Amino acid sequence: MPAYDFDTPVDRHGTWCTQWDYVEDRFGVPGLLPFTISDMDFETAPEVLAALRTRLEHGVLGYSRWRHEDFLGAVRHWYATRHDTGIDPESVVYGPSVVYQVSQLLRLWSKPGDGVVVHTPAYDAFPKTIEANERRMLGCPVDDTERLERLLALPDTSVLLLCSPQNPTGHVWTEDELRTMAELCSRHGVAVISDEIHADLTHPPHRHLPWSRFGAGRWAVVTSASKAFNIPALTGSYGLIGDPESRERYLRALKDADGLSSPAVLSIVAHIAAYREGGPWLDALGRYLRGNLERVRERLDEAFPQLGWRPPEAGYLAWIDLRPLGVDDDVLQRVLIEREKVAIMPGGTYGCAGHVRVNVGCPRSKVEAGIQALVRGLRAQA
Repeated sequence: MPAYDFDTPVDRHGTWCTQWDYVEDRFGVPGLLPFTISDMDFETAPEVLAALRTRLEHGVLGYSRWRHEDFLGAVRHWYATRHDTGIDPESVVYGPSVVYQVSQLLRLWSKPGDGVVVHTPAYDAFPKTIEANERRMLGCPVDDTERLERLLALPDTSVLLLCSPQNPTGHVWTEDELRTMAELCSRHGVAVISDEIHADLTHPPHRHLPWSRFGAGRWAVVTSASKAFNIPALTGSYGLIGDPESRERYLRALKDADGLSSPAVLSIVAHIAAYREGGPWLDALGRYLRGNLERVRERLDEAFPQLGWRPPEAGYLAWIDLRPLGVDDDVLQRVLIEREKVAIMPGGTYGCAGHVRVNVGCPRSKVEAGIQALVRGLRAQA
């Protein structure tokens, strides 16, 4: 098995990096040690880098296509081997980003003023996208099935916007939970958009189940290799749309209304390499991330056993409920920024005060520095 190095830090300064170079935009202070936006401080898989170098060495970077067997076959292979799920290649569509696809599908399956159900706490792009499209977000706690049914039954509810696995909690939906959601949406005529970008970072023994296994009628899966393989700068995503008419309407809007008929070719190259050759690297990454999350658990258990914090079921985002400590969110942020010199996302960003979200997709030395700073900041309020 190849040896992969996740311990050696990579200096991202000076690369127009959102997390490092532009931390001041969100936190008001430059030079903070960031644990913020959900990308990682690791180089992508060497197989992906090799494929990108080969394509760049060709020298011609003209218009390209995505609807070919090299790309579709790689997607089909990935679903079969990683998720034990068969997909219809005809259902695959391209998009420049997952959020773009969500936005386009909201316009396709709802009208201004309609309700869009979202589990809370919620990925912060969801309410922004819903509101920008003049729809209304209807929040439902992750564990409240009764409220979910009430919201789906409302006459002006058009879409369930699902995050699977869930961001920021890292919850991996069980088969029973997904079947219940599918039955409720079918009963009430609600379309489903399932954002599954964190799926490939699901931690054993949990298992991600694609919505394509459960969907009927109007449904879509939107996803990308960008999260798991750390390639969001290549700007590319794809989706599965079950209904042929909806699929054609989506593609017409993509190509004709938005002028996006040609994909980012380097993203296509990267997806093919990741899905055909990147499995061993991704497995090693998952083991390393679980080590990082376990270190967070150990440190929090030592300092604040009353939190009872446990790692997420998927991803590299430590969602930490601080309410048992009675902390003041604003005071904690001031201490973290001004004294500890770290940037950690407050739970209010995701609609849930009394929490923080810590990105541990980084070398363990950085995780250690961040969790120590958080513990010191919390103790300052004790």
